[in-house]
Amino acid sequence: MNRKWFLLPLIAGLCLAPLAVKAAEPTAAEKANLDLVTRFCASFATHDMAKITAFLSPDIVYRLTDTVPAVKGAEAIARIRAYVERSTAIDFKILDSWVRGSVVVNERIDAFTRADGNVAYHLTGVFLVRDGKIVEWADYSIR
Repeated sequence: MNRKWFLLPLIAGLCLAPLAVKAAEPTAAEKANLDLVTRFCASFATHDMAKITAFLSPDIVYRLTDTVPAVKGAEAIARIRAYVERSTAIDFKILDSWVRGSVVVNERIDAFTRADGNVAYHLTGVFLVRDGKIVEWADYSIR
């Protein structure tokens, strides 16, 4: 057996083998950030603005969707309050989440039950967490 026939199966095996790259385990701080955002999303089911806003920095920057400009602080809280108050039930179903440092990204379906009908939005949420509070939140529609 010559060298060509010896190396060919080895090279083919290496080329065809799946390239599995394992992501690093989240740090304790990253796990805390992910948990914070997960609990924040769950808090909407309570309709309790005190619980919801407890996760947010007072100067939160919030972008409802990629088609509207961001709002900040009291205006952002007012926009969130409007969604909560006109809904009789709210469910943020998180489909997937990941975290890198202070950034948490989740894919969600946000469902709102209202007197005038039900609506649901398939979204990707991007959250920036600092000092245990959400300082930025932007949602992007998935269609």
